[in-house]
Amino acid sequence: MTEPFDPHSRYGRKHAARLQQATAQVRRDDESPRDPDEPFVGWRFVRSRRWLGYFAIAVAFAIVCALFGMWQWDRRNEAVRQNEQVAQNYDHTPVPLDQALPKASSWQDEQEWLRVAVTGRYDTDAQLLVRNRVHNGQPGFEVLTPLVTAEGRAFIVDRGWVPTGNAQDAPDHVPAPPSGEVTAIVRLQESEPRIPGRTDPAHTDQVQSVTLGDVAKKVDTPIWTGAYGQLASESPAPSEARPLGWERPNADTGLHLSYFIQWFLFAAGGFGFLAYVMVQEYRNLNQDDPEERERALERQRRKDAKPKTDAEIEDELLASRR
Repeated sequence: MTEPFDPHSRYGRKHAARLQQATAQVRRDDESPRDPDEPFVGWRFVRSRRWLGYFAIAVAFAIVCALFGMWQWDRRNEAVRQNEQVAQNYDHTPVPLDQALPKASSWQDEQEWLRVAVTGRYDTDAQLLVRNRVHNGQPGFEVLTPLVTAEGRAFIVDRGWVPTGNAQDAPDHVPAPPSGEVTAIVRLQESEPRIPGRTDPAHTDQVQSVTLGDVAKKVDTPIWTGAYGQLASESPAPSEARPLGWERPNADTGLHLSYFIQWFLFAAGGFGFLAYVMVQEYRNLNQDDPEERERALERQRRKDAKPKTDAEIEDELLASRR
């Protein structure tokens, strides 16, 4: 036989006292006339200042989650755009340099990875090394060699990566580029931003980044300052193996879509948690209502009718041994 519902035994005396205080507070906050003999509060408690505060917190939490979600969506869209650009430009028929970059400062974002053909002579005396470039976890340098065109302007060619030397903070050997007139096929890259707080080592051929404005100060010949090129091929071929080149960019868009969905699930979960707490408080405040008491007994009957889990059986065995 099911025992009668006793809120004091179910929730504890301290909890019952808190319920009585909450009920009294709800009644003070509620300005509408009520029957003093009414045995339950109903849903009036949700109009209290405390619950209005809870709603405000849930809305603020949802807005923050939505902002983070849209940030992830924007990052996904940017990754998709970059993948489309790589697919369009990476194997594009080479475009003449003066057509792709008619001015020294010319640059458009959609030109990244575009293959460009440039002809001239390498100026090895003005060759520079870009510090702190890592490949497969190994530190090294990228080799920047100006390619001086017939017009007397130099285009900076990043010929690839070489490892740091065994005994000094510089490469043991930098492969020489082809001599004489060379036609290089490069993939365009925008000038890199200057790294805050870092300066180029004095009296060396090393730079911190491919910041073309700074590179121009180290090269006597005027250069293109809007873009440089990652070497894809050169003709004639060099007499020795050139520096290590680059792999094709990965077309993966990452987990941005999953994170986008998760942030909006968090926002919905915030309202779901609020609804759960609201129902629990409704049940607690209205425990003297006969209908709510019957519903509580029915919930307990369904809970008791469920087969016990292994964990519950184990807990009972442990409790019986104490």
